[in-house]
Amino acid sequence: MNDNFDLLISGGSVYLPNNKIEESDIGIKDSKILAIGNLQNKKYKTKIDAKNLLIMPGAIDSQVHFREPGLTHKEDIFCGTKGAVLGGITTIFEMPNTKPSTTNKEALDEKLKIAHKHAHCNYSFFMGAAKENIEKLGELERIEGCCGVKIFMGSSTGDLLVEDDESLKKILSNINRRVAVHSEDEYRLRERINILESDHVNVSFHPKWRDVETALNSTKRLLKIAGELNKKIHVLHISTRDEIELLKSYKSFATCEATPQHLFFKSPECYETLGTLTQMNPPIRDESHQVGIWKGVTDRVIDVIGSDHAPHTIEEKKQKYPKSPSGMTGVQTLLPIMLNFVNEKKISIHDLVRLVCVNPCKIYNILNKGEIKVHNDADLTIVDLNKEFNITNEWIASKSGWTPYDNFKVKGFPILTIVNGEVAMRENQIVSEPLGKQVKFAI
Repeated sequence: MNDNFDLLISGGSVYLPNNKIEESDIGIKDSKILAIGNLQNKKYKTKIDAKNLLIMPGAIDSQVHFREPGLTHKEDIFCGTKGAVLGGITTIFEMPNTKPSTTNKEALDEKLKIAHKHAHCNYSFFMGAAKENIEKLGELERIEGCCGVKIFMGSSTGDLLVEDDESLKKILSNINRRVAVHSEDEYRLRERINILESDHVNVSFHPKWRDVETALNSTKRLLKIAGELNKKIHVLHISTRDEIELLKSYKSFATCEATPQHLFFKSPECYETLGTLTQMNPPIRDESHQVGIWKGVTDRVIDVIGSDHAPHTIEEKKQKYPKSPSGMTGVQTLLPIMLNFVNEKKISIHDLVRLVCVNPCKIYNILNKGEIKVHNDADLTIVDLNKEFNITNEWIASKSGWTPYDNFKVKGFPILTIVNGEVAMRENQIVSEPLGKQVKFAI
């Protein structure tokens, strides 16, 4: 057997599964981690000197919208995954509200076919729950390449909507994997739509219309039904301190996610300075909710940080509210923003690795990722915690070409992204053809 490494990463500070950071070498062969330790006497084809750099498990963004097929003027899988690896992300989970919606095997197969050719990072796709596919969801969620079922309880971008408890019960009864949920109460949104008819309406009305009760009511209903049926749920993009307090009591079956933007921005300031560029569903709220979400991170109520990368063109976003669509870019900035929080001492590097590497694998039963250990996939994110970088619109790879963090300087930045044992990004340059592979799950 030939033990020569395809790639030797030398002298980096390696984040190990015991939560220790130790200077070590990593030997990679055939897209797997073959050895960890002092490997200086071993032979290799390519060597990377990682001295003074932190080697994390490959970061995972488990909530992105890459808009393909059907909405590729905003984004596509090629550009979306390019942004991912530029931002240090090695694996993405993509959402089903494309055109057509991903509600059957044919639609999923089409996305897998596109990703096989064009994805720079590893990929998997959610199956959208809809009233017409409820009976088939148990079968659909088990298709290879599917990361699970996604439910929209409140209307957002696209036409997937399951607003009533009866349908929700049927969906949860038919599936076995953990289900991801956009939790906003559609009935309350409809009741309150007249708020948008004010003569003075502007984007600051967004969190008034989609208020705290809209999120809280929906999450209460969801927890009640999931608890009765003994099903596992994952509540996406938590936006209220009230949900954090509520979810504390349901951690045995309910996990949840926060976004960097809910931790970074607060209202009304974000709407006053950036307008509709910070409009998303559920909305960015006032400082008391931002503080509550941060408490959810430190108290480990929040399990995952996901970007909810949901791009629209700048022309679409600059329409007058409420015609402006909700959503912003985020996959490329997730790690830089979170690494900056590490440097600001708002979060530890141990928490960050747990939230973007380890927990996504535990929650979704991803195989062979999330930890740096022998036989795992060689997906690695190599960062310089001291590097300063000014985020700009020009740096963004998304077809939409903008970021709400334009002209924000971060400290802590991904230097290399290694996908399946090969360097995909080095020093802000894509240096390979698309390397992504389909994610595998234990189901």
